[in-house]
Amino acid sequence: MRSKLLKVETPHGTARAHLHRVGDAESALVLGHGAGGGVESRDPVTARDAALAEGLAVALVEQPYRVAGRRSPAPAKQLDAAWIAVVGHLRGGPLAGLPLVVGGRSLGARVACRTAEATEAIGVLCLAFPLVPPRRTKPAPSRLPELDAVRVPTLVVQGESDPFGMPPPGPNRTVARVRGDHSLRTDLDAVAAAVRSWLEERAEKRG
Repeated sequence: MRSKLLKVETPHGTARAHLHRVGDAESALVLGHGAGGGVESRDPVTARDAALAEGLAVALVEQPYRVAGRRSPAPAKQLDAAWIAVVGHLRGGPLAGLPLVVGGRSLGARVACRTAEATEAIGVLCLAFPLVPPRRTKPAPSRLPELDAVRVPTLVVQGESDPFGMPPPGPNRTVARVRGDHSLRTDLDAVAAAVRSWLEERAEKRG
């Protein structure tokens, strides 16, 4: 699928945004990647296609550490600052005037949640939210407070056997359980269906 590549300077290096269907859309989805994978991972691509099918513009965002060729993620504050800068740039340019749903896969979902207020998002899409890190000798703290802090409608698409656990639904939060683990590769059709249904519901409520 053709996309327009946009380079964005952030406080922590150059990010990239892969833009799709900018022009006649009435809203947009801005989606980030996981810690070790890029925007070409199967579930972000599946979410992209689902959003495009619902008439949204889509921007898939690569964090500066990925653009620079580093495998290890930057610290959370740097990730958040870079994300806010990219979303702000998109708001002032190709996605100007469009209501934005933000989100991401795993690490990208955490970033989107933490910055939802700062980016003025109307919704948050979380693919495989990493609730509790698995395989540790000491219990790790839950990341549920990051989800609970989001005040706009949120969709979490989570594999039923995800070793990071299953987030609970909440007042503004829908949790779609699909077959598979943290990769979400087992049933991409179910991932697409969950994303499309939720985006359609958001559009109906805005209309």
